[in-house]
Amino acid sequence: MRPSIQQRLESQNDHRIDLSPLLDVVFILLIFFIVTTVFVKETGVEIDKPQALSTAQLERTVIMIAITENGQVVYDSSNIGVAGVRATVYQLLQAQDRPVVVQADKSVRTELLVQVIDEAKLAGAESVNIATDY
Repeated sequence: MRPSIQQRLESQNDHRIDLSPLLDVVFILLIFFIVTTVFVKETGVEIDKPQALSTAQLERTVIMIAITENGQVVYDSSNIGVAGVRATVYQLLQAQDRPVVVQADKSVRTELLVQVIDEAKLAGAESVNIATDY
């Protein structure tokens, strides 16, 4: 016996695509990207860096020292001052030899910036760089 028109229309409407496997794949990709994301450790202070024509991406394992607009020298959200740069950098270099990056506000006196760079070099840092915006 031939099926009626109504039965044929109902059987055509039952064709659906199951989206459950697609959702599983999306959630697995989301978890993968969350787990593999690298978070950059900042100094904890807002610095207005000067512009530069040539810049390079830095490694993730650097010693970040910031100099604020009012002349405070900061490492890891604590004010260490110019006098504390040498001891801090020396202690951090004992565990692993890493480059030092100074994030100086563009209004900071050059004398203060040079003092911080000198203290880092006296602590044993082979590479001291200045961070800029690109």
